[in-house]
Amino acid sequence: MFKTVQNKIWFFDCEWVPDAVTGRVIYQLADDLDEASVFKEMWERGGATDEDPMPYLKTVLCRVVSIAMITRTLNQGKVSLSLRSLPKDPGSEKESEEYVILDLFLGTIGKHRPQLVGYNSHRSDLKILIQRAAINSVQAADFSRRPEKPWEGIDYFARGSEHNIDLTEIIGGWGKSSPSLHEMATACGFPGKISVDGNQVASLWLENALDKIVAYNEFDAITTYLLWLRLAFFGGFLTGKAFMDEQQMLRDLLKGEVESGNRPHLQLYLNEWQILESRTNRIQPGSGQN
Repeated sequence: MFKTVQNKIWFFDCEWVPDAVTGRVIYQLADDLDEASVFKEMWERGGATDEDPMPYLKTVLCRVVSIAMITRTLNQGKVSLSLRSLPKDPGSEKESEEYVILDLFLGTIGKHRPQLVGYNSHRSDLKILIQRAAINSVQAADFSRRPEKPWEGIDYFARGSEHNIDLTEIIGGWGKSSPSLHEMATACGFPGKISVDGNQVASLWLENALDKIVAYNEFDAITTYLLWLRLAFFGGFLTGKAFMDEQQMLRDLLKGEVESGNRPHLQLYLNEWQILESRTNRIQPGSGQN
């Protein structure tokens, strides 16, 4: 269980696809081989079967295409939430460059020094960020800065650091006993995967549907925050009223984004959330609490 709830928390999630440039040079493929064919070759080299034609590839072989996060800020006793994603404009070729996404995200972390919360982030998300940042010659000195002793400052690299929390390591077990984000979220009564799952991200990329990848990415960041809320209540960091207030605050945030026309896809998340709450009929954390 985490020990602290800090004033600035970013609940984040990353999406990535095979990197055709890396695939061509590692497997000595022709430079003019199209991206879809390179992906296919990379999956075959990665152990593709009829049952699993797109196996999970080592993250070093993939490029980051989207990062989304819910930011939670506590200031003078008041919590505020926001939803952010990179690229901000999926239609912008410049904003969609991997270097730009990594440089902006890691640089902003280094500047604001938030507590990071992810799901399977120790083994996947943070590793690919570091690997691909090195590959792209991104400098992230402030993100990388480590204290001499663990208690003397923020450290995103230390195992068990309170500045880098992986919810999987709190609720998970070994092998099949470790739930996926989709399984845990859906059992709780809020959305996991809705219209897209991780196996479809590469296909969406090849279809030039980066906007749909970013939308899917945002869904996972929102779900990560909702799961953290449950655990924060479980651990006694939030009262029942505080939990219910934050959950409503999130609903209001999503509704506002839909009504503004900025993120109409969030209506799908709200609809699914309502359905799951009704179907699971779970007692809401905080029911009957002060």
